[in-house]
Amino acid sequence: MIRRWNPPGPAAPLGRYSHLAAAPADHELLMISGQVGVLEDGTLAGPDAESQARQVFANIESLLRSAGAGPEHLLKLFTMLSGTEHLAGSRAAQGEVFARWYPRGDFPAHSLIVVAALAAPGLVIEVEGVAAVPRR
Repeated sequence: MIRRWNPPGPAAPLGRYSHLAAAPADHELLMISGQVGVLEDGTLAGPDAESQARQVFANIESLLRSAGAGPEHLLKLFTMLSGTEHLAGSRAAQGEVFARWYPRGDFPAHSLIVVAALAAPGLVIEVEGVAAVPRR
């Protein structure tokens, strides 16, 4: 079973994440490339961070399912936003999705940075992930 925890010492997490996450020996690591808020046809899910973030998480969930895993297998997420004005929208979408993914509050490790821009015009959020998937 994947272990996520917050040991004594560092301050409590500032958001929905755990300070540490560990994979069991019978799992393999799965690296998820940065996912952006685009639909299957390549169009933007919307112009705002909230709609794009919802799509990002849907894309991550789809990729995990294709590998026989789910959000419960995520060890680490890394979010990039193209401006602080997108924090509220991305956090709203994350809160909605994480309430479904992690109803007990057992969140993966997570880092967030604000960048000058992402790879294409209109993109406001990109999220990478690392999952621990049971070996087949």
